[in-house]
Amino acid sequence: MKNVLITGASRGIGAETARLFAKSGCHVYLNYNRSEEAAFALYEELQVYSVELVRADVSKPEQVREMFSAVRGIDILVNNAGMAQTKLFTDITDEDWQKMLAVNLSSAFYCCRAALPYMIRQHFGRIINISSMWGQVGGSCEVHYSAAKAGIIGLTKALAMEEGLSGITVNCIAPGVIRTDMTANLSDSDFAALKDETPTNTIGTPFDIARTILFLADEASSFITGQVIGVNGGFVV
Repeated sequence: MKNVLITGASRGIGAETARLFAKSGCHVYLNYNRSEEAAFALYEELQVYSVELVRADVSKPEQVREMFSAVRGIDILVNNAGMAQTKLFTDITDEDWQKMLAVNLSSAFYCCRAALPYMIRQHFGRIINISSMWGQVGGSCEVHYSAAKAGIIGLTKALAMEEGLSGITVNCIAPGVIRTDMTANLSDSDFAALKDETPTNTIGTPFDIARTILFLADEASSFITGQVIGVNGGFVV
């Protein structure tokens, strides 16, 4: 049974990914920070499977260290925790910038650093990082978000080069417009406009991303590493 740790697992993409891994027979660690009610609801839903809750603010290195000391060796790491914010560049504060980088980029670095020793020893590991299409092309009024998500892409590519001989693959998914809590601020007219701009004329779901994560985590995907997989309906090509 493979051990899977999913950061930001309480809602959206993280929760849907947890469901798929649990149903596939993995032992799933559900990481959460502030969304306690949602995390416990998911835990109750998945009780028939092998799941555990682990609370940690993954933007804090000391909490990541504590979390990894409390779990068994992680075979599959899904760095999903993230946040978004829409602001004019000239309105972004030092605090906004630091928080965005900490939650969206530093958290992945801390978790990869903690997971790798075990993966290297067993000569197997799967790391899947969640970026964004805005990390590929940039998003207006989301400069700090785009920069952090672009950093995830750079981290993925470089780490894949370094860990290939250790039997570890590192890949990145760049979602397009997905209906989650992070897009809850968008109006129906916003979604309609984005749908019109998407070649498939659809809006993505967390399940679309979760299925891709499950595919990249499979042992049969060992020849895929250092890749950025766009799951965006053709919005960015």
